[in-house]
Amino acid sequence: MTERPDGGTRRSPMKAVLVAAALVAGAFSLVFLTRSEGTPQRERREPLVPVKVAVAVRKAVPVQIQAVGTVEAYATVTIKSRVDGQLVGVHFREGQDVRKGELLFTIDPRPYEAALKEAQARLERDIALMDKAERDARRYAELVAKNFVSSDKYEQFRANFESLRATAEADRAAVERARLQVEYCFIRSPMAGRTGRLLVDEGSQIKANDDKGGMVDISQITPIYVAFAVPQQNLPAIKTHMAAGELKVAAEIPESGLSPEEGTLSFLDNKVNSQTGTVLLKGSFPNTGRHLWPGQFVTATLTLATRQDAVVIPSMAVQVGQEGRFVYVVRADMTVESRKVTPGIAVGDAVVIDQGLAEGETVVTEGQLRLVPGTKVQVPEGRPPA
Repeated sequence: MTERPDGGTRRSPMKAVLVAAALVAGAFSLVFLTRSEGTPQRERREPLVPVKVAVAVRKAVPVQIQAVGTVEAYATVTIKSRVDGQLVGVHFREGQDVRKGELLFTIDPRPYEAALKEAQARLERDIALMDKAERDARRYAELVAKNFVSSDKYEQFRANFESLRATAEADRAAVERARLQVEYCFIRSPMAGRTGRLLVDEGSQIKANDDKGGMVDISQITPIYVAFAVPQQNLPAIKTHMAAGELKVAAEIPESGLSPEEGTLSFLDNKVNSQTGTVLLKGSFPNTGRHLWPGQFVTATLTLATRQDAVVIPSMAVQVGQEGRFVYVVRADMTVESRKVTPGIAVGDAVVIDQGLAEGETVVTEGQLRLVPGTKVQVPEGRPPA
């Protein structure tokens, strides 16, 4: 304290501030002790972790193998000419469907028709000579029997007849060959199918069996093949199920919105590709709607069998940890436990669980990153979906 001029005393301001602070601190301590001793503290609650869940279901699951396949024509034929000549007629359009036996091309037949007439005339001449020689041989046979002529004379006429008969047979073959040459001038489709790009134009000079290329390609697309390769590890199962019965194959055109085409497995290659370790398969499809087209890429699915009573959950529920694959199972008290599982075959966006999970159990499908065993979770609408 300090003395005032009038002889009284005055308090220090600093000391007054310290006294006030001490009073406030004491009041707070009194309040805290009072609440601590007389009023219980509110229990702390950990926040719930929101997750999405799914229920394990038991159902029949097809055992399938998927692979990328390529559509192949059921049969493809390259049309070539069998005679030389000028192309005087093209009787179809590019990309047109043609029937078996339908006329495609006409090559100028006049030179071959003239050769046919010449061969026929030669045949008629030699037949006439053969007939005369035959009559002479018969007449000399009677004379020999009566000893009017020598046997040498008869043998000469007999040999002449046999020679002319052989010549007539050769002439008949020449006529048939000439007739075929005329028929070859009219090129017809050997099968029903769809024509490709026209490789020659009307008026072109055509060579027989030209190695440079054909005149047009024809592909049969109804029915049609889908070829696909699968790993060699699947070969024993495929052979076993093929022996038991016909196997179904589905072909899906990616991003087309069309339903998969249904067919059957029709071909298993007789060897494994040593470079890729795969074996080639082919499925046959009716392709009545012509959705499958040669050269097209599709997703081929081979169904081997149907597995009954399989436990299925969404694939996204399965996690990978240090001890292998596991799932988070939601218990009745809404806490989670980590459960080791053995996944089996995949079925679209789902997976079969061979061991570790039972039907009706609830698993977490989204939100696993925030979970540890014992964490309380919150699911949509407060309960797992049925």
